[in-house]
Amino acid sequence: MSVLLPESLPDALEILSSEPDAVPVAGGTDLFVHWPDRLDDHGRTFLDLSGIDGLRGYHWEDDRLVMGSLTTFWDIIRDPTALADLPLLVAAARQVGAIQIQTRGTWAGNIMNASPAADGVAVLMAYDATVTFSSMGGQEEIPLSELYTGYKVLQKPPDSLLTSITVPRRDYRFQVFEKVGGRAAQAITKVGMAVTRRGEEWRVVANSVAPAVCRCHRVEAFLSEERPVSGPADLLAPLREDVSPIDDIRSTARYRETVLSRLLYFGLRDECPSFS
Repeated sequence: MSVLLPESLPDALEILSSEPDAVPVAGGTDLFVHWPDRLDDHGRTFLDLSGIDGLRGYHWEDDRLVMGSLTTFWDIIRDPTALADLPLLVAAARQVGAIQIQTRGTWAGNIMNASPAADGVAVLMAYDATVTFSSMGGQEEIPLSELYTGYKVLQKPPDSLLTSITVPRRDYRFQVFEKVGGRAAQAITKVGMAVTRRGEEWRVVANSVAPAVCRCHRVEAFLSEERPVSGPADLLAPLREDVSPIDDIRSTARYRETVLSRLLYFGLRDECPSFS
C-alpha cells in the first residue's frame, strides 16, 4: 500500500486532482476493522488527512455549528453547547462504537462511508445539515439529505474532499433519536430513527431500512396532515413509500418495518394529538 501525507488542504486537493483514485482517510476506524478481509485495498493509495490542521476542530456561530472534517464524535460528546442545542448529535455519537472509536471516528467519515446504518448521518440529516466539498475548482455545498443516490453511491463533485459539515442552530419543539441493535451499545443498528419538529415542520429520518440513510418525506407529510393514528400499523402505509428494508444477517425486512413503525408510534405519541 501507499500512504500520502499532505500537510495542507491545497496539497491534498492537488494530490487528488492528479491521483483521483486515492482513498481519503481520517479516523480510519472502518478501514482498519475490515482490513484483513479487504485484500484488494492493500495495494491502493491512501490519502491520510490527519496532518491537515485546517480540517481539525469545529466552531459555533450564532445560527450554526460548523465542523471541520476531522471533528470526532468525542469532540461533540464533550461539548456542553452541543448537548444543550443539538442533543441528538450527542445521543448518536455515544452509540458509535466504544470510546476508542468515538475518539478517532469522524463525522465526515461516517458520512463518506455511506453505510445505510450510520447513526451520525441520521441525526445530522434530521437537523438539515449540509456538507461542503472542496476541489481545485472551488467549493460546493450539498444538503446531506440529497447526497446519497443509492447503496454506497454519493453525488459528490469529482476529485473533491468533504471539508466541513454545517448544522443549523434552531429552536425545536420536539427531538428524538432511537437505535435498535443486538445489544445496548457497540452494535450496528438494525433499525434507527431521528425525528425533529420545528413549528409544524417535521424531519423524519430512518437508517438501516433503505440503501442509504434517508429522509421519510411521505411520513413527514402524513404527520403534518394530522391523520388519526390508533397504533403502529397505521404508519406502515406511508412508511412503505419511503423505505425498502431487506433481509440480511442482522434482521428481516418484516422485522425492520414493524420495529420502525413501533418506534415512530410510541416515540411520537405524546407529541401528536392525532395519535391515540
